[in-house]
Amino acid sequence: MGDVVVGTCSWTDKTMIKTWYPPGVTTAEGRLRYYADRFDAVEVDSSFYGLPKIEYAENWVKRTPPGFVFHMKAFGLMTGHEVDERALHPDLRDYPFVVTNRGRVREPDPRMVERAFELFLEAIGPLRDAGKMGGVLMQYPPWMTAKDSGLRHQNLERIAYDAEMLDGLPVFVEFRHASWVAPDNLGPTMKFLADRGLTFVSVDAPQIPGAPIMPRVTAATAPVGYVRFHGRNKGTWYARTQTAADRFDYEYTPEELEDWREPIRELADQTERTYVMFNNCKYDYAPTNAREMAEILGDLVVERRGHVATGEPAPREAEPGQGEGTGEVPGQDRLF
Repeated sequence: MGDVVVGTCSWTDKTMIKTWYPPGVTTAEGRLRYYADRFDAVEVDSSFYGLPKIEYAENWVKRTPPGFVFHMKAFGLMTGHEVDERALHPDLRDYPFVVTNRGRVREPDPRMVERAFELFLEAIGPLRDAGKMGGVLMQYPPWMTAKDSGLRHQNLERIAYDAEMLDGLPVFVEFRHASWVAPDNLGPTMKFLADRGLTFVSVDAPQIPGAPIMPRVTAATAPVGYVRFHGRNKGTWYARTQTAADRFDYEYTPEELEDWREPIRELADQTERTYVMFNNCKYDYAPTNAREMAEILGDLVVERRGHVATGEPAPREAEPGQGEGTGEVPGQDRLF
């Protein structure tokens, strides 16, 4: 049986800063060090909104202990999302693309997308060199579906191409449309991923009648398993919330987490390592639920430094602070 590593999908959401970090932890460096003393992995979701800077990765390496890993969310352009034109790297502006009236990049030239992959790999080079690069979360948009065999084949080919572009890094594939695990598609989807050693990302999300939200499905398709907890707030899932944290405004109950004990244990039994990551980063919900899940899973959870996921909630006052290497793109909020 493999082991389990728990963590959160951000360490710098504004409400998390105010509610989880102690008052004296006010700098980007201090927050990452505090987080890395309590967890062994984190997702960098800000890279979805803009390509990360190599200086950030260099700082992350310095500020985290041996064995700590970063999972990087792919830049939106790499997974077929529209992105903010203002966030484009200068090297990407030389290619043809369309800009919507909302300032979103659409119909990028294929060479532009290829260059985005190259820049992404360059930026995370320090993590890779230091052995702190976990995997790349490829979260595909909800309009990327498998509603018929033609679409399924076309979109799976896109995934295969993307994985090849990532130069051998572990790839975590997160679908956002339930058609991928519909009865006729479940087998082909999992076989495709397993044949290529790509990780199927299991999710916990609100189940809304009639909505094509991914249901809870666990499957081992690679040596690494991955589970993301998005919360179950039905009222905010499709809403235009002020911030991403508002969309994931949900704290799991102990009973809801306990319900995941056996699925995660089964996934761990079929993999070398399973990451369990909490994306409900409103207030201190994510680190609190991660700690609770670690306790539920018991001896399966890696305790490399002896105190993984045991950080107690802190007083709710702390200066947010800004600065290079924070892990977030200023002025942009996470969506998923």
